[in-house]
Amino acid sequence: MDGTDALTVEIAGELAKVARAEWDALANPPDAPYDPFLSWDFLQALEESGSASATRGWEPAHLIARDAARRIVGAMPLYAKDHSYGEYVFDHAWADALIRAGGRYYPKLQCAVPFTPVPGRRIFARDSTVEAALAQGAIGLAQRAGASSVHATFLSEELCARLAPLGYLTRTGLQYHWFNRGYASFEAFLADLSSQKRKTIRRERARALEGLKIKRLRGDDIKVRDWDFFFRCYMETGSRKWGSPYLNRAFFALLGERMADQCVLFVAEEDGRPIASALNLIGGEALYGRYWGRILDVPFLHFELCYYQGIELAIELGLPRVEAGAQGEHKLARGYVPAPTYSAHWIAHPGLRAAVRRHLEAETPAIAEEAEALAEHAPFKRGG
Repeated sequence: MDGTDALTVEIAGELAKVARAEWDALANPPDAPYDPFLSWDFLQALEESGSASATRGWEPAHLIARDAARRIVGAMPLYAKDHSYGEYVFDHAWADALIRAGGRYYPKLQCAVPFTPVPGRRIFARDSTVEAALAQGAIGLAQRAGASSVHATFLSEELCARLAPLGYLTRTGLQYHWFNRGYASFEAFLADLSSQKRKTIRRERARALEGLKIKRLRGDDIKVRDWDFFFRCYMETGSRKWGSPYLNRAFFALLGERMADQCVLFVAEEDGRPIASALNLIGGEALYGRYWGRILDVPFLHFELCYYQGIELAIELGLPRVEAGAQGEHKLARGYVPAPTYSAHWIAHPGLRAAVRRHLEAETPAIAEEAEALAEHAPFKRGG
């Protein structure tokens, strides 16, 4: 496509209106690392369960690009939102500023995987013309719908650079990822650490595993009772941390039915009784730790199920990295190092756009300095 072909961008709305095979061919092309969160099955489970729906403030407004022959050649997962929850790139201050100035921040448009702070592809197109058309189409939809802004979160730095000429502002954030340096075992990973950190991790694991058994379940080995217990743990943690957990039992039922082979549950048992559970998803180049919970408080068990078990599995599978979710400086001492994240933001209001640009000009170097300072505290041997 050279830009002269007839290209149209349409609002598909709900994902159910897009054929599974057509969506997946764009979202997870064979020459790109598989991303489970972009799959039709995952996103449709969010919508079908009602977790991502208009009533929950996540109204599907997915964009589809078609060529002259009406073939789908691009897509952009997009939602109309009336709040800023479940995004993990925080813009509440921007909303407050516009409201104080007499404006309206909601609705806004969000290009994202709901409730999932995982970096990945956000505009699915092999052709730059299609990509730009979808990004511009989101702006056009915002203008027609009276939305204040378009936000594409957890995308690549390269895509941010391509969106900048269209008026999208780039924002940088930080997560903590574990990187596999070709380790043959968990002990080989520990050998890369300073003596003190190595001893600390061994001590934490011993304390966490005292009197417990850890089960690793995947695919058909995950039974309904295991999902039931995991959901109980998820609700306990979610209610404690957020007040109202984002996902419901129906979502996890669909996940188990359609994506069991990509799911791994780590379950801690005491005398044959489950007391904690953590859910991970397997991608082409990463293990993604997503949710965890416990019904019994055991020292260091959170680190064992959410970090150390994930590292062991990634080493066994030969995966390059583990991503264990948003934030958490406590991950640093456990071998997870600072990794930048990126988002792109188009803002209609000229005054707010200028204010956000000034804010980002100050915030971006501060984030880089923070990452550099944090990296100095990584647990690895000096020069390692």
